[in-house]
Amino acid sequence: MRHALALKIGPVSFRIGSAWREPLAQLERLYAGYPAADEVADFTVRLEPATPWRRFARPSVAIRGDYTLPDAAPLPLPLGLLAAEMGMNLQMALGQKRYLLLHAGIVARDGEALILTGASGAGKSTLAALLGEQGWRFMGDEFGLLDPETGFLHPFPRAISLKNAALALFDGADPGRLGPVLRGTPKGMIRHLRPPADAIARMAEPARPALILFPRYGRDFPAEDRPVGAAEVFVRLTQASTNYVSLGARGFDALTALVAEVPARAIDYGSSAEAIAMVERLWAARA
Repeated sequence: MRHALALKIGPVSFRIGSAWREPLAQLERLYAGYPAADEVADFTVRLEPATPWRRFARPSVAIRGDYTLPDAAPLPLPLGLLAAEMGMNLQMALGQKRYLLLHAGIVARDGEALILTGASGAGKSTLAALLGEQGWRFMGDEFGLLDPETGFLHPFPRAISLKNAALALFDGADPGRLGPVLRGTPKGMIRHLRPPADAIARMAEPARPALILFPRYGRDFPAEDRPVGAAEVFVRLTQASTNYVSLGARGFDALTALVAEVPARAIDYGSSAEAIAMVERLWAARA
């Protein structure tokens, strides 16, 4: 690769290579303040032309690396930053064997972690990002890294992917923390937000899971919460994990312990203010 960037996020290191300079320049600005990866990275991502002539003529970016999806469609070069982010996600989803991955937003307070998980579009990333701006320690919005040996969650504070209407909620953020606005993506308009400095400085500190919430946002939803039974929690978390099956007994034991020890509730809300108030109330009342 003509251009390369080494990056460490929590306990995981990446080496990202690109045939073009601009995607890595954007990535470097977005991840300013993060440590460089170790000499030997855990995962490699490569941003390559989909075909040799697509490096110059209507350039398009194919996402490759240690793990690939052969049928994945390339992205246009203006979405190169998104391609790099997707490449890191892909390596984690297919190659991570040390931690049980939970597709979730994670925030923490006083050494205890709140897990926000649910279907894509439920609002968990936005809610995790908002809590991170209001005194909670942001630990991640894409993957929760559950250690099967200790039961603790390790931070993975990647840049936060804000989508569509959620962008307006962070208009007051320091512009230096914001990436470019990416239009025409498969999920609409996206802009990345660098987590608060405290999240980066403390990304070696794990936290003990203390509460699981299944958030669901809808403009017309009344604010309400309800308990979620252990069997349902277990099934929903297996569906939210990309490597549960590959970890075998380690994954089963880790998830069984998490469900047995940590209370869970589902919350519906129609605004971010309602969601934050519900989170604070349920956190204060957790068992």
